[in-house]
Amino acid sequence: MKVVIFAGGLGTRLAEETEIRPKPMVEIGGKPILWHIMKIYGHYGFNDFIICLGYKGFFIKEYFMDYYMHNSDMTIELGSNKVDILNSQTESFKVTLVDTGLNTKTAGRLQRIKRYIGDEPFMLTYGDGVSNVNIDELVRFHKNHGKAATVTAIQPEARFGGMELNVENKVEIFKEKPKGDGKWINGGFFVLSPDIFNYLGDNADQLMWEDQPLELLSKKGQLIAYKHTGFWKCMDAMRDRIELEQLWENGTAKWKVW
Repeated sequence: MKVVIFAGGLGTRLAEETEIRPKPMVEIGGKPILWHIMKIYGHYGFNDFIICLGYKGFFIKEYFMDYYMHNSDMTIELGSNKVDILNSQTESFKVTLVDTGLNTKTAGRLQRIKRYIGDEPFMLTYGDGVSNVNIDELVRFHKNHGKAATVTAIQPEARFGGMELNVENKVEIFKEKPKGDGKWINGGFFVLSPDIFNYLGDNADQLMWEDQPLELLSKKGQLIAYKHTGFWKCMDAMRDRIELEQLWENGTAKWKVW
């Protein structure tokens, strides 16, 4: 089963980093967050990736072009330009890099990689979110319900703590960064049937996958949520990158399932 990753957005809310590189290439623990996402899937044996490129996509192409060299020991004979690889730490990933346009919306990016999918179910996620979601269980869940699309639903932590006050302003309940208000949100980590391409519309380049296509799938009863109550974190802003970096450095990165 192939894994499609959206990696073409501008990442404007992380402008401190994305002025010089695309958001999926922002590093956590010395490795791009894109690598972390791929390692999650690779842990479950899913090693065939399609990366939807856009903004500064050449950074991602160059990263994978040089990946084997950067992760290998080697001896170079300068006189003959002979290179011997002594030891390699590279993963067995197959990576298809597709330029899906600079300003293309996410539905259009998905439409533009249709030719590489074939007639098999596939997975889809965003290039800025990590989780300890059990991919094997997610895939089984999708196969069992038989609908066109599965979305991983999560309940994010509130950004700030919460308090409940009585009429005298006495704090009756204090919660430090509780889970959200009970609502489930789109956490990515989709499993999709090829039928979903029929829901993208003729003007897919101008549509967000998260708007009309998912709304239509929902109305048709073809979208099922897989509830994930474990770790999930999106690197939406600099504070998120700092938090993820701290988790990695402290050895408490729950998305590190490999």
